[in-house]
Amino acid sequence: MHSLSARLLVLTIFFVMIAEVLIFVPSVARFRLAWLNEKLNAGHLAILTLDLVPQNSVNDHMREELLAHVGAYGINVRRGGAKLSLSREAPPPVQAAIDLERNSLTLLIMDAMTVMTRNDDRVLRIVGPSPKDPDISIEVVLEEGPLRDAVIEFAWRIFILSLVISLITASLVFLTLQWMLVRPMRRITDSMTSFREDPEDAKRIFASTDRADEIGVAQRELANMQGALRNALRQKARLAALGTAVAKINHDLRGILSSALVVSDRLEDSDDPEVRRVTPTLVSAIDRAVALCSDTLAYVRHEEVGPKRDRILLSPLIDDIAEGIAVMDNVKTTVENQVTDNLEANVDRDQFIRVLSNLTQNAAEAGAEKICVSGKQNQEVIEITIRDNGPGLPARAREKLFRPFEGSVRAGGTGLGLSIARELARNHGGDLSLVESGESGTEFRLTLPAA
Repeated sequence: MHSLSARLLVLTIFFVMIAEVLIFVPSVARFRLAWLNEKLNAGHLAILTLDLVPQNSVNDHMREELLAHVGAYGINVRRGGAKLSLSREAPPPVQAAIDLERNSLTLLIMDAMTVMTRNDDRVLRIVGPSPKDPDISIEVVLEEGPLRDAVIEFAWRIFILSLVISLITASLVFLTLQWMLVRPMRRITDSMTSFREDPEDAKRIFASTDRADEIGVAQRELANMQGALRNALRQKARLAALGTAVAKINHDLRGILSSALVVSDRLEDSDDPEVRRVTPTLVSAIDRAVALCSDTLAYVRHEEVGPKRDRILLSPLIDDIAEGIAVMDNVKTTVENQVTDNLEANVDRDQFIRVLSNLTQNAAEAGAEKICVSGKQNQEVIEITIRDNGPGLPARAREKLFRPFEGSVRAGGTGLGLSIARELARNHGGDLSLVESGESGTEFRLTLPAA
C-alpha cells in the first residue's frame, strides 16, 4: 500500500463502489414500487373477470384461482361509485398499509431497506391507482414474504452486476492511469535517483518525450535542470582547479613582488633624480600588484569566517573611515558623516569597516569630491546610505557590479571589492545594493538587522 499504483487501485475501486451504491439503493426502491404496481395491475385484471360472470358471481374454485394468480388474500376495486370485491372467506388481519400515491423517493428507499431487513411475514394492504386506468382505485391484501424475497433476489443481482462493473471500470481506469501517469512518474523518480548518484554522468540525464501535457512539461524541465546542474558542477570543478592554480601562482607572485617592493624602497635614496622621480610610481604599482594578489588569495581560499558581533556606535566608525580617505594619495574627497550619535548596530567591527571602506574608497578613486554617509533605523532594519557626487558607474559596470573579476570600473581592478562587501553584508543577515547611479552621483544602500 506504499506504492502509488496500489493506492490508486484501491481508491479507484472505492470511488466506483460509492457510485454504484448511489445507483443500487434507488434501483432497489424502484423495483419494490414496480413489484407493488404489478400486483395492483394483476388485481385489476382479476376483477375484470367479474364483469364476464353473470351478476358478478364466481364460484369458490374460480375465486381461489384468481386470488392465487395475484398472490393476494383479497382484492377491492372502486370504479366510479361501484365497488367490486374478491376475497377469501376468512382473510388474516392487515398489519400494515402502503399508499402508493403518497410515497416519495426517500420513503421508497427507506421502505425498501426495511423490507430486506425484516424477518416476519406481515400482511400488507396495498392501495393505489390502477396502472391501466388512473381513475380506478385498487386495494390488494397480500403477504410481505414474496415481496421481500423478490427484493432480496433483485438486490443480489444488482450487487453482483455493480461489483462486476466496478471491477471492470476500476481496472480500466487503473491501467489508463498506470500508463499515462504512474509509469512516467516512476521514470522521473528513477532518473532523479540515478542522477543523484553521479550528477556528472551525461547518460543519467533524463530523456524527455514529446508529450504536451503536464507530465511532458515536468519531464522536459527535469532534463533541462539536470543538464544545467551537470554543466554547473563541471564548471565548478574546473573553477576549483583553476582557483587552486591561481592561488599557488599568486602566492609565489606576492613573494616576488614583496622582494621587488623592498628593492624599490631603496631606489628613493638614489643619486639619480630621474630614478627618484619614477620610484613612487613604481612603488605604487607594486603595492597594487601585492594587494591584487592578496585579494585574489583571500577570495579563492574563501577565508571569510562568521562575524564576531558586538554592538558598536556607527558615527565614530564613520569618522575613522573619513580620516582614512583624507590621507589617501592624489585624492581630494571629503566624507560627510550624517549618522546620528546614538545609532548602533550589532556587527563585526573589522568586517563592517571593510565594507564601508571599500565603498568610500571606490567613490574617492572614481573622482567624487564629496561622500555623504547617512543612517537610520526602520523598525527591525538599519539602513545606511553611501552617496557620492562622482561621475557615476558605466552601464556595463552596473550589469556586473557584484560579480567577482567582472564588475571592476577602474583599469587594473579585480572587481572583488564589491563582491566581498556584499558577501560580508549578507553574512550579517543584511544586504548591499545599488540604488542609483548617474551623472549626479552614485548611491549604495547597506541594510543590516537591528537585532
